[in-house]
Amino acid sequence: MLTHLSLKHFAVVEEAELAFGPGLTVISGETGAGKSLLVDALGLLSGLRADSGVVRHGAERAEVVGEFTLADVPAARDWLLAAELDEDGEASCLLRRVVRADGGSRAWVNGRPVTIGQLAELAGLLVEIHGQHEHQALMARHSQLALLDAYGRTGAERAAVATAAGRWGGLLDERDRLTAQGDVSDRVEWLEHQHAELERETLEPGSVEQLLADHRRQAHAADLIDACEGVFARLGGDDGGSVTRELRRLRGELQRVVEHEPRLQEVDGMLDTAAIQLDEALTLLDRIRADLDLDPSQFERIEQRLGRLHDLARKHRVAPEELHAQRERIAVELEQLRGAGQRLEALDAEIAAATSDWQAAADALGKKRRAAAGALADATTALIAELGMGGGRFDIAIEATGQARPDPQGAERVEFLVAANPGQPARALRKVASGGELSRISLAIEVAALGLDTVPTMVFDEVDSGIGGGVAEIVGQKLRALGASRQVLCVTHLPQVAAQGHAHYRVSKAASDGVTQSQVRLLDPKQRQEELARMLGGVELTREARAAAKRLLSDVG
Repeated sequence: MLTHLSLKHFAVVEEAELAFGPGLTVISGETGAGKSLLVDALGLLSGLRADSGVVRHGAERAEVVGEFTLADVPAARDWLLAAELDEDGEASCLLRRVVRADGGSRAWVNGRPVTIGQLAELAGLLVEIHGQHEHQALMARHSQLALLDAYGRTGAERAAVATAAGRWGGLLDERDRLTAQGDVSDRVEWLEHQHAELERETLEPGSVEQLLADHRRQAHAADLIDACEGVFARLGGDDGGSVTRELRRLRGELQRVVEHEPRLQEVDGMLDTAAIQLDEALTLLDRIRADLDLDPSQFERIEQRLGRLHDLARKHRVAPEELHAQRERIAVELEQLRGAGQRLEALDAEIAAATSDWQAAADALGKKRRAAAGALADATTALIAELGMGGGRFDIAIEATGQARPDPQGAERVEFLVAANPGQPARALRKVASGGELSRISLAIEVAALGLDTVPTMVFDEVDSGIGGGVAEIVGQKLRALGASRQVLCVTHLPQVAAQGHAHYRVSKAASDGVTQSQVRLLDPKQRQEELARMLGGVELTREARAAAKRLLSDVG
């Protein structure tokens, strides 16, 4: 939902801050005051082409900022997350567009620069504009299909179709990969040779590391033996200069005088611990020395094996420690290639089954779509008549896509068709010429669908063009009804429509220092009654106009 809209140096608006709430918000003003500028501003935030004409005369740039809450738009939250434009813990997002006086423009989402395409994609999830312009969301056939599916509540059927199409595509890709390999007998023979070479070596995890450690030990065996024997002799040898003998002598000296200084007992305990550690070190040192042996033949065998491993590692372009994993990869590929023929035969059957599954799911989806199309067409046709287009007809054409590949969207596409007057053939909604009729038809569709499309904010520009009296009141009532499930903004020149709003903005213009400026003001109840009286009676606000305005507001309640 749109919560705030900020304009700066935009057309004839120097600066404006607008707050919006749920329900129906109406925007009125005198002809030429610029009441449709708010729609134009939202259009810029929706990614429309920038025009230097929107920059206020004398300013360097125009700026539009819109803040939207995301609590009711999970698709927008997902989009922001995927694009890494989300704000942690934030339940809203900020869209900003700047247009320079030379016509260039830039866009930001949550303070980070984005392309105009990205801005349009995100805005398409947040706001939908219905008016006398070609950028209306309902003109796009994919939006029409989405609205029909929402009306028919086909979520489960669409998911089944998409799943079946995805499985079919995956199987087809697998078959293409296997087919592209051609005759694999030569590669199988080559891989078997490589695998046999690796099988002749011990490559289990840890074995190569152990071999390298054995090689280092044998290469330095003489130095290790000399070091171990030298240290053992100095620590625990039989000669009087060994550390063990010296430690025993020192403890004896302390024990002769310990009775005169009790703290020496603690020193003796420390030396006793050191003696135990020394004995353990001597035992381990003796064991290590016993394991060391100068064996040239063993060293040669280790070097030969290590050389073979290095040769294999260079051949396979991996480290010696990775040869085991390389052998496993070759084994897996061999298994796959050996079974390629059988897998190809199985794939043909699986692809046929997946095609059948998709067709069944698509048939179920198509059946539900056709039922929903009839109901939506009847409801919209009835509303079109209420909105002053008696004899008009709304239809939904459903046609097969004719594609050979299973489509995740189903087996058909839809086109909204409208006959605005009796006896006229139905034409595509996007080709309807009258802007006012187009707006009312869009309103009828949205009301009939009860706002079931996922976009939370709907904007109607001059939806009441060319109507009046009782029809205008019905238009207002329908907009208010739509506001119960969606946020609705409506630019209007009819008091019967304006009276139905939950909130009311007035756009006015005035000249200051020879420059025309527009101001946007949120009306309180008294100001609103005055504005309705102006819309009813013109410049002169008569008692009758004020009384009529009061009645309009009281009738809404």
